[in-house]
This record gives sequence, structure tokens and C-alpha cells, in this order.
Amino acid sequence: MSTRKILVVDTSVLLHDMQSIHSFPGNDVVLPLVVLEELDRFKERQDLLGSSARYVNRFLDQLRKNGHLQNGVLVPGDQTVRVESELRLLGTRMPTGLDVGKGDNQLIAVALGLQESHPGTVVVVVTKDINLRVKCDALGLTAEDYCRDHIRSVKEGRQMFSGNENIEISDRDVDSFYVMKELATSEDMPDLFPNQFVCCSSNLDPKKSFLAIHKNGKLLPLNYKCNSITARSKEQKFALHALLDPEIPLVSLSGLAGSGKTFLTLCAAMHGFGDKTYKRIVITRSIEPVGKDLGFLPGDINDKMAPWLSPIVDNFRQAFGESTFFEMMRSRGDIDVAPLSFIRGRTFSDAFIIVDEAQNTTIHELKTIITRTGKGSKIVLLGDTDQIDTPYIDSYSNGLTIAVEKLKTSVLTSHVTLERGERSELATLAGQML
Repeated sequence: MSTRKILVVDTSVLLHDMQSIHSFPGNDVVLPLVVLEELDRFKERQDLLGSSARYVNRFLDQLRKNGHLQNGVLVPGDQTVRVESELRLLGTRMPTGLDVGKGDNQLIAVALGLQESHPGTVVVVVTKDINLRVKCDALGLTAEDYCRDHIRSVKEGRQMFSGNENIEISDRDVDSFYVMKELATSEDMPDLFPNQFVCCSSNLDPKKSFLAIHKNGKLLPLNYKCNSITARSKEQKFALHALLDPEIPLVSLSGLAGSGKTFLTLCAAMHGFGDKTYKRIVITRSIEPVGKDLGFLPGDINDKMAPWLSPIVDNFRQAFGESTFFEMMRSRGDIDVAPLSFIRGRTFSDAFIIVDEAQNTTIHELKTIITRTGKGSKIVLLGDTDQIDTPYIDSYSNGLTIAVEKLKTSVLTSHVTLERGERSELATLAGQML
């Protein structure tokens, strides 16, 4: 039987996942008063952070009907929720060097006070803020990350799902595949997920092989013919097949910088637009700068998005020799730039949707994007889980990792990991060694 704990929950957790307020059954959740102050600063925003702040505020307001928040209100799951101020915790002294005017330090004061006033009860600070966890540890407070959305199997050492498998089969089966254009899976093969890619080689001659995709218990040939581009690796062939397959509405591509994720996706998008499969191309991404922020940029939404669209424009220039084609399509509405902050409430039908830098989204943000997908549309998630620029998420809890792991069993999705850089030898070297 687990021991009941007092959990002091930070603002970063509530903004990261609005449902976190319900996620601690059998424990007492304490929200320091400063957390409500910080939520108040977000409630007017129209993005997902604002939505989370408003949800928590409304939930707490509803709880007031069941009792005083100062004393704690029982909620489903044998969990209580209460609001606490450090001023009520008499006897608590803030450690020297901590500014009592800062929200994090006021939260620490609440946790220290609870630890003093509840001897024998475990008090835990739950926060996405790494620095706050370090400060708590230095002061003898137990602090933990909010891990409800972590992919534990990945965190515990198993590699992230790559999307492909190498299989050794009989020489006769290899010949049969080339003749029949399909091969039924057998008990000798490892269990394969829907739309998982395989490289099958002969047990007599390793050079005798074929590439295929697993569908409905069969291995089927690939189709990676797309305009005039040539795949440079088997992973790129896998990616092109997934991008061109109309039966796979969600594709995720991960891999190091320069592996061709964006270039292949744009070429597939233009291919689908050219043959009228899609009526427009939608590009969205999380606006998270690398390094120093640019601050408030002048101009309309197109001007503000320009710095973050540079990688897309560069790939258009590489594919078509110049970038005016991109601007022309954008001015006609054939290319729609939809910043993540303004995507709620929209529906994209008959569209090829590109989510760039998906590793910088939370799973809640990515869910919002995916649920915008209408009939006749395809959505592609691009990202490198080794290049996360967003605070409070990591390689185990970012939206791309979670989406890949949770959706890999569906016939509607396919994932490919591009393992080799194709931009240049120097770019590949830097990506691997630096």
C-alpha cells in the first residue's frame, strides 16, 4: 500500500498538462498561492498555455462549491486539492540568499513549511523546472519531474522505435518475393507493426535482398518514385514510400540534421499538390528560437514567421533552383503558414500538413495539431529528438517521441528514422561528433 504524500505542484506542471491537476490519486495536492498568481498572467493568452491556465482556474472555482480550498477539497481518486500561502506556515524561515519576491522561492517556502508542520509525511515538489528541482535538493526537499507523459520504455533504456527492421529469410522466400511481388509473414519473422519497413536478406547470400513494407500480414514492394529526386539510402526510400502512400495519413520522420527530412517531405508535398491529391500545403511549427530570442518582430504574421520559415525556403531553393516559386504559391494561398499558437479551431481538409521541429512541441500541442486534420489530408511530423530547444520537455517527454511510440500500432501511421546525414560530409561529421 503506497504512502500518502503531500505534493506541492508548480505552475510549469499545470501549464504543461492541464489534466495534471487530476493526476495524483491517493495524495494531497498543494498549490502555493503564488501559483495562482502565475496562472493569472497566462489566462488571457489565446494559445495552449492560456487554455491550460483557464482550465485550472475554472476547475478550482468549481471546487469552491464543495469546500474551502484553504482546508483542502476532496476530488475523485481519493485526492485532495488545497491552496496554501507561505504566510500561514509559521516558523518557516527562508534560507539565506533566496529572494522571497520570486515565485519559485515562495513555492520553496511553502514546501519547507509543510515539511516542518507535517513530520513523518513525505513532501514532494513536482515541477518541470530543472533549476527549481536542483534548488530543492540543495535545501533538503524532495523534488521530482512530472512524468505522466514520459515514454518510460524509452527512458528505461529501450531505443525509440526506428520504423524499420532487418530480417534474414530463406533464399527461396527472396526469390518468391521478386516473382509474386509479395510475401506472407511467418512465425520465423519478428513481430512487425503496421506499415513498418523491412530489409530482408537471404540467409545464403546477404547481398541478395529486398526492401518492403509490412501491411496486413504481408510484405509488399515499395513505391518511392517522386518527380526527379533520387533516394540516397534505404531509409530515404522508406520515407518516400510513406510520404507518397495515400493509405497512411500520418507519417513521422526523425533523424539528425541534414538527413533529408524536410527536403523529402517538401518534394512529396509538391508531388501530391501537382497531381491534385492535395489542394494546399500547410506548414506549422513551434516558435522556439535557438539561442538568443529575436524579441518582438515588426510586420504582419507572415513577416513574423519569416525567420522560422528559412529552412523551408532553403529546401525549396534546393529542389527548384530558386525561392520565388515558394513566394508565388504562398501569395496564391497554395501554401498556408499556420503558427502553432493560432491553430486551435481550424480544420485542414485535402491538405498536406507539415509540422516542422515537432520535437519542440508537447504531446498536448501535437495532439491539437493532429486533430486539425480533415478528410483527404496527410500530416507529416518532422524532428530531431537530440535538438530540443523548449524548456520543460526532453527526449522522453516531447510530442514527437510520444506520438511515435503511442501510434506505432495503428494502420494509419508510419515512422522512419533517417540515420545518415546527406547534406554534406562536414555536416554529418558535426552532427555525430559535436
